[in-house]
Amino acid sequence: MYLGIDLGTSSVKVIILDNQDQLHAQASSPLTVSRPHDQWSEQNPQDWWQATCLAMAELKQKNPALLQQVKSVGLSGQMHGATLLDSQNNVIRPAILWNDGRSEAQCKIIEQLQPNSRNITGNIAMPGFTAPKLLWVKENEPENFDNVAKVLLPKDYLRLLMTGDFASDMSDSAGTLWLDVEGRCWSEAMLAATSLTVDHMPKLYEGTDITGTLTAEVAELWGVGQIPVVAGAGDNAAGAIGIGVIKPNQAFLSLGTSGVYFAANERYLPNPDNAVHTFCHCLSDTWHQMSVILSAASCLSWVTQLTGYDNEAALLDQVAKCDFSQPNSVLFLPYLSGERTPHNDPKAKGVFFGLDHNTDAATLGRAVLEGVAFAFADGQKVLLEAGAQIDDITVIGGGAKSRLWGDILASVLNRPLSYREGGEVGPAFGAARLARIAIEGAPVESICTAGQLKHTVQPNPQMQDYYATQYQQFSRLYQSTKSLFI
Repeated sequence: MYLGIDLGTSSVKVIILDNQDQLHAQASSPLTVSRPHDQWSEQNPQDWWQATCLAMAELKQKNPALLQQVKSVGLSGQMHGATLLDSQNNVIRPAILWNDGRSEAQCKIIEQLQPNSRNITGNIAMPGFTAPKLLWVKENEPENFDNVAKVLLPKDYLRLLMTGDFASDMSDSAGTLWLDVEGRCWSEAMLAATSLTVDHMPKLYEGTDITGTLTAEVAELWGVGQIPVVAGAGDNAAGAIGIGVIKPNQAFLSLGTSGVYFAANERYLPNPDNAVHTFCHCLSDTWHQMSVILSAASCLSWVTQLTGYDNEAALLDQVAKCDFSQPNSVLFLPYLSGERTPHNDPKAKGVFFGLDHNTDAATLGRAVLEGVAFAFADGQKVLLEAGAQIDDITVIGGGAKSRLWGDILASVLNRPLSYREGGEVGPAFGAARLARIAIEGAPVESICTAGQLKHTVQPNPQMQDYYATQYQQFSRLYQSTKSLFI
């Protein structure tokens, strides 16, 4: 048995997987996000640990015998979060998250201080990345910056409490803007641009490497042995491992809090100017390209609350009654937290356009599903321009539960979409697979296979016709309104 832990933005998920890829148990514990100011997004790292231990306590209560059989632990987590520790490993301030937009000015400063930044990192400097967050802390909270001894990514803070080790993997670290992504090592030049050194960073590992062992106290608390902990991956790379996206031509769409269009590559293919992310994969000598929209399934949660429905499924039931033989009367820009690909615009806002007296909750819900799909189309366009090869696309994440959303996405993207077993579990499944690879030593290709195909969604020709027109309107709407965002 293998344990996969995924530290998400909205919850911590833990699963137990066997060596036949059978999911035996799972549990989760919710998290909340603090937004004390406009564009800010923070969490307390201690809450991550508490949620992880609560989820493990549920597993221990319901499946004590299974936990005794666990051989290793794999970690996955939300990327880019700046977790600042002092010399005593105390948390200095709340962690600044991936969807925090406060550091736009610092991104420009970093690229001025290090003009070769995009060549070194393979990415344009964005507020979501970790490095500009540290420069913001230096400029706005100098007393906190002066106390920084280590900077960890969210999942690696869990690792520290689990094992006592400062360690990270290549895929997660590639999202800091401090990594030489082609060379797979920390860049002293990029660290210097934020007045940091390699000593402030954790040791780097490939995703299948063992980084340490659970302490006796944590092992007893969780009901497992003092088992190895594997490096793991950032949530998107872990999601790719979970559904077998490890080679060119393979891709996935993740409908989580954010939206990710992920394409695997066997070589380094940067294209930073179009806000395409080029990161290390969590497997050695493998990279990936990625377009990211900052609000995906979170838009559906938002409009569900806005319209007074008890849950997303109830609203989706109403949306399904809409007449999809005709285009929607309302367009939606899904930029509730700003946007990354392709706009790199932290000031971008959500917009409903086309409201009238007949607009109801179902119309708004449909507009949200379609707006997120159009944002994915923006990402697909720049990925293809960057040289990505995309044949097979698997849909993962909580939004994968909606067949209706799949119909919309397939028709907007003009591509069939595959839905596979394990797709809804996502990164936790991939984390457990990485833990298994580390122990069994089996070839990666034999473990990182695509899950059993549940169904395929084909584009709807009628919807394709009107979505082609609406996508152009969607693009013009952003261009027409972006100067109004403040």
